[in-house]
Amino acid sequence: MSETVLLQLSGILVLGVVAQWLAWMLRIPSIVFLLLIGVVAGPITGFLKPDELFGALLLPFVSLCVGVILYEGGMNLRLSELRNLGGVFTRLILLGSLISWAFTAAAAHYLLGLSWAVSLLMGAILIVTGPTVIGPILRNVRIRGPAASLLKWEGIVIDPLGAILAVLVFTGVGAANLNEGVAEVARDFAYLIGSGLIFGVAAAFALIYALKTYRVPDYLHNPFSLMLMAASFTGSTFVQHESGLLAVTIMGMIIANQRRVPIKHILEFKEAITVLLISTLFILLAARLTMDDLRALGWRDFLFVLSLLALGRPLSVLLSTFGKSLKWNERIFLMAMAPRGIVAAAVTSVFAITMVDAGYAEANHMISATFLLVFVSVLVYGIASRPLANRLHLSGENPQGVIFVGAHEWGREIAQALAKAGIAVLLIDRNRVNASAARMMGLTVQIGDALDEHLIEELNISPYARLIALTPNDELNSLICLRFTEEFGRNEVYQLPFSLDRGAKAGVSLDHRGRFFPSDRHTYSVLDALFEQGYRVKVNKITEQFDLRKLVASYEGEVVPLFVLKAVGTLEVFTADARPVVEPGDRVLSLVPGGATDGQKPENAPSN
Repeated sequence: MSETVLLQLSGILVLGVVAQWLAWMLRIPSIVFLLLIGVVAGPITGFLKPDELFGALLLPFVSLCVGVILYEGGMNLRLSELRNLGGVFTRLILLGSLISWAFTAAAAHYLLGLSWAVSLLMGAILIVTGPTVIGPILRNVRIRGPAASLLKWEGIVIDPLGAILAVLVFTGVGAANLNEGVAEVARDFAYLIGSGLIFGVAAAFALIYALKTYRVPDYLHNPFSLMLMAASFTGSTFVQHESGLLAVTIMGMIIANQRRVPIKHILEFKEAITVLLISTLFILLAARLTMDDLRALGWRDFLFVLSLLALGRPLSVLLSTFGKSLKWNERIFLMAMAPRGIVAAAVTSVFAITMVDAGYAEANHMISATFLLVFVSVLVYGIASRPLANRLHLSGENPQGVIFVGAHEWGREIAQALAKAGIAVLLIDRNRVNASAARMMGLTVQIGDALDEHLIEELNISPYARLIALTPNDELNSLICLRFTEEFGRNEVYQLPFSLDRGAKAGVSLDHRGRFFPSDRHTYSVLDALFEQGYRVKVNKITEQFDLRKLVASYEGEVVPLFVLKAVGTLEVFTADARPVVEPGDRVLSLVPGGATDGQKPENAPSN
């Protein structure tokens, strides 16, 4: 018996991580694989039996895990992202939710044949979108601006509101008469909002105070944060059912927007936990389905799903954003993006059982219909999001651009060579002389500090796939790379190697710096000396007869390969830890000997 339990528990973890890895490899939303694995492991093969495995702990475990996911989501919300968008967001959340609720309830009643009581409850639950799906889609599509901010905020804020609305509907449905129903709904609404606010604010300020006054050691920051989140969620839920989701979202938002204590290490920890929890929850909830649930799905269910995607979402966005400042391409993208995720699946599973116990036998059908909606919406939006964003000019089709930090003379020359080769480049520098010189060369420049959060939020990074820090300050280069790891990943942030006279830094872990470009010995001073000697950047095409080795041998002096422009249009970077494979048809950008074009070195103002 114990071996069977261990096998199932290990199987959930192994299958969940494998699904996440496959999704990353194939660039498909992980929920697609997680749901398929859950269905195969549960109703089809019988390998996984969640109700037997967890017993009465299953649904409380699911609820607490959803709380952790929304807490992590709240910690990603920055109020600055809604600058000039507050009115649009408010209408999208309030008016858009009401329209979506009404449409979904009507579709559930007339298409699925559910009673009005069950249909209204289902409509309330399905107003939610999925932050666990929206986030990966936005990272994959790489859009910025109002559409991305609105989708991100809607995906997180709407989840606790959907749960609150579901509670209010359930209360109203169970009331004996209209007057009693209105009174009970008003009372529950007050308890929901009040308990969510009180517990969320209290937990957030308790965490901020504890960290600010150093009353908690560093190694306990993450456990302490998780403990307060669980206490806030549970305490609020005890006061009023489902209010815990609001409490943890508020807690996360307060922590994200304060400036008293750093939270990056806590956020990274929560992100790692969230990946495991999402994997576990989707497999568990999908495995709870039965073969009867799957057989009950028919053409009406698919029509129900299609109506929500093709009519319900576009209608709610169109009406709630009418007359606002959104551009039409942004509005259309919002209309075509409303995937459902773990919150919809989890809340439906909880309320279906409650409704069945209350005498609504058809409420069980909510579970299978909701899982179908989750699967289809994730699949459709996950596949269609990038082509749609490209078509609407919200994202580049295959971004290969480079952000350079440091617009000094030879930084400008390297950037210009890439720009002439057809690669998008952006230079960031605080020095206005350098920035002006770059603009005179026709290059795109942003004046400012690369570590300034406001500058980063305003940047449109969709055309860019990597960053290279070229400043003479080794520590600054490392900090810049660490900051932009969130945008591009560790494999696509680069910096110049540490100065040769600072050998103690040679052993600095890659966790605390970028990859060394273009090798481990071409420091800022070395490259600066080469340019002083008249070296220049040149592009050479590789053929069968003229490979990289012959390219290097064709010059008298050192040749420093910098980039490879592959024949298929991608860009690869030469680094200390990886030398790209160069094939016939590729173009190599190298630093080669051969005098400055004008015979003298241009003015080079200090950078950063």
